Amino acid sequence: MANDISIRRQKTKTRIRGRISGTPERPRLTIYKSLKRIYVQAVDDTQGVTIAASSSLEKGLRETLASGSNIAAAKAVGESIAARLKEKGITSVVFDRNGYVYHGRVKALADSARAAGLQF
Repeated sequence: MANDISIRRQKTKTRIRGRISGTPERPRLTIYKSLKRIYVQAVDDTQGVTIAASSSLEKGLRETLASGSNIAAAKAVGESIAARLKEKGITSVVFDRNGYVYHGRVKALADSARAAGLQF
């Protein structure tokens, strides 16, 4: 069963990536979540570089969070990436949920990034 879920996610991920891409003015904000952590990065696909990244594994966030894999951690990571992008002068991004269903940690991260000033 786990193999079927990963195959479904990979197909969804491929379909989404065929439609969206990041630019220097409007990078792609992509998420990866594991069972223990959540990661997010802003990618410029035209040059193939990561503009900014954040995760629940970072020292500042890890010390304040009880767990790196809950909704509170996702909210903190969303606020962190929004602050880093605003420092670089970026306020608008393209959201890439990376094949994950838009609920729970993915939704919490997106909502906190929007609340912190990112537009998508």
